[in-house]
Amino acid sequence: MALKQRFAAEAFEGEGATEDNVVQVYRCAKVVKGGRRFSFAALVVVGDRRGHVGLGYGKANEVPQAVDKGIADARKSMFSVNLRNATVPHMVTGHCGASRVVLVPASEGTGVIAGKKLRPLLELAGIRNVLTKAYGSTSPKNLLKAGMDALKHLRTPEMVSELRGVRIE
Repeated sequence: MALKQRFAAEAFEGEGATEDNVVQVYRCAKVVKGGRRFSFAALVVVGDRRGHVGLGYGKANEVPQAVDKGIADARKSMFSVNLRNATVPHMVTGHCGASRVVLVPASEGTGVIAGKKLRPLLELAGIRNVLTKAYGSTSPKNLLKAGMDALKHLRTPEMVSELRGVRIE
């Protein structure tokens, strides 16, 4: 499975049409003899707005290097999202840690009704109409991971009919 994802990520990189969004930059301090030594971590979302999205986390001693590492990590974790008319095909819940995210389909013209940290993930995935609700912890890392979990659980009607062995008319 990991090999397939790597080849898929390389295919996405080849297109060059991906956009990235830095969701959060974390600063960490290590106290040493001469004072404080800072390091940085960046939480980054990468997507092509056509149904492919990835989440990455990079750490370095400077912010630009952390962002670059986060973008590289996000490109490696890219996957396809099953959409229907720029919204999610059905209501779905994603979990990560103490965070839970619910995605609900919305009609055309509704827009992305989501919090500040979850919005980039949905927009870069190509979702233009969706309602969301976050329960539990609102930590950006866990919220985004829960959002990714929800997007991975989306199924189209064709996929469900194939799994159940039922024909759709």
